[in-house]
Amino acid sequence: MLKMKNISKVLFIVFAILSCKRPEVEDATPECVVNKIKAFNDSSFCSNAKVDEYTFQGNKVYIFEPGDCGADLTTEVLSADCTTLGYLGGIAGNTKINGVEFSTATFTKTIWMK
Repeated sequence: MLKMKNISKVLFIVFAILSCKRPEVEDATPECVVNKIKAFNDSSFCSNAKVDEYTFQGNKVYIFEPGDCGADLTTEVLSADCTTLGYLGGIAGNTKINGVEFSTATFTKTIWMK
């Protein structure tokens, strides 16, 4: 029979393993983006945070939308090699990346949702 102390240890190990698992991310997502999503998942406080893939200026880019539970939050735009290209929204209401309106980007798919 398991003692309460042993049950606590087993539960701790199970929770530790589950908390380290990879978030549900679309296949073929670059590993650096997957790692960024793991950190984003841990730090984002909105329940509707997500990461979308777009084609912008002929390249795949990833936008990290923080969700709508905070005022003036910015959306980070990353290249496929995890270079930050800029931020959309925020207090200034920025709409451009590399001097080009991001509205010209083509949505590809959502690769992760909180």
